[in-house]
Amino acid sequence: MDIGFVTTDAAPKAIGPYSQAVTHGDLIFTAGQIALDPAKMEIVAGGITEQTERVLSNLEAVLRAAGSDFSRVLKTTVFLQSMADFTAMNEVYARRFGTHRPARSTVAAAGLPRNVLVEIEVVAAKQ
Repeated sequence: MDIGFVTTDAAPKAIGPYSQAVTHGDLIFTAGQIALDPAKMEIVAGGITEQTERVLSNLEAVLRAAGSDFSRVLKTTVFLQSMADFTAMNEVYARRFGTHRPARSTVAAAGLPRNVLVEIEVVAAKQ
């Protein structure tokens, strides 16, 4: 099976030597997304709620470009700067995923790119 590379202007451009997502067969592996506004390439203003919203919007755009959406997500990994933000992040996450409940790991990270509060990556199936 071939490996495919996904890029979209609807999500932030990669800020390093990586792809927004990689596909293999019917699977999509996204890079971790942070709260970068794709138009300005700046971190969105606000706290964990606003950052989680932006991160999930970025992931949604990458998944759409790869031929999928949140209903096809199999696994997420959430990296938080502080576990004190878990409840607020989880409220946004639950609302955006609706009744779909992919497997998830949530960990506190000692440091995240650009000092953001949250980073999320997903593994999804193509439509």
